[in-house]
Amino acid sequence: MTSYRIGQIVPSSNVTMETEVPALLRAREAIAPERFTFHSSRMRMTRVTPEQLRAMDAESDRCAAELSDARVDVIGYACLVAVMATGPGYHREAEQRLHRRTVENGAPAPVVTSAGALVAGLHTLGAKKIAMVTPYPRPLARTVVDYLAREGVEVLDHAALEIADNLEVAAHDPARLPAIAKGLAHSGADAVVLSACVQLPSLSAVEEAEQQLGKPVVSAAICTTHQLLRALGLPAVAPGAGHLLSGAYR
Repeated sequence: MTSYRIGQIVPSSNVTMETEVPALLRAREAIAPERFTFHSSRMRMTRVTPEQLRAMDAESDRCAAELSDARVDVIGYACLVAVMATGPGYHREAEQRLHRRTVENGAPAPVVTSAGALVAGLHTLGAKKIAMVTPYPRPLARTVVDYLAREGVEVLDHAALEIADNLEVAAHDPARLPAIAKGLAHSGADAVVLSACVQLPSLSAVEEAEQQLGKPVVSAAICTTHQLLRALGLPAVAPGAGHLLSGAYR
């Protein structure tokens, strides 16, 4: 039996990434032989503002080095909007830079950003048009829309829940998300992003939303898990997580 160490670079106020990614991989353990442990390093951030996001991102190099001290097998950078707000295509630069920190520390590990993972997950689904739920204030939600457009994904409609306090984002009831998504103009969408944020909990509502909407539904956490598994060279499969991790895109 092979065990993998999953490193996570996490905003200090984020409590969902360390819940949903482990839940997805624990579900996978029920159907596959591999086992996973989870190890985090934190960056200070309490409110989702451009200023705090920039300051937080500046700490990510330290976090990558700390996690490489633990000889993790892969690292997930768990703040989607911090990456997207930095500029077009920044997820590629962030992933390469943070990987270099692990190489310099003598413990090379691939790095997955939740921003890059969402892009990759949507491309894997062949989703060129989507509808999307975000917890962000409207200007930051628009940043996500524009970022995805530059990556070849058109956002037909989106909800901005206008929650700036990051702990309040985590406290949002995921049971409310399918109805919010259903209220979007999604008929022409190839897929729906139920949570474009790894702090907004959604895992328990994804399969219900797929049934209601009749199309693939993903979240930032599901896409991140998909890319973490791919980075490890493992089949990207986990039960109870919707179409992307169903085994159709192993």
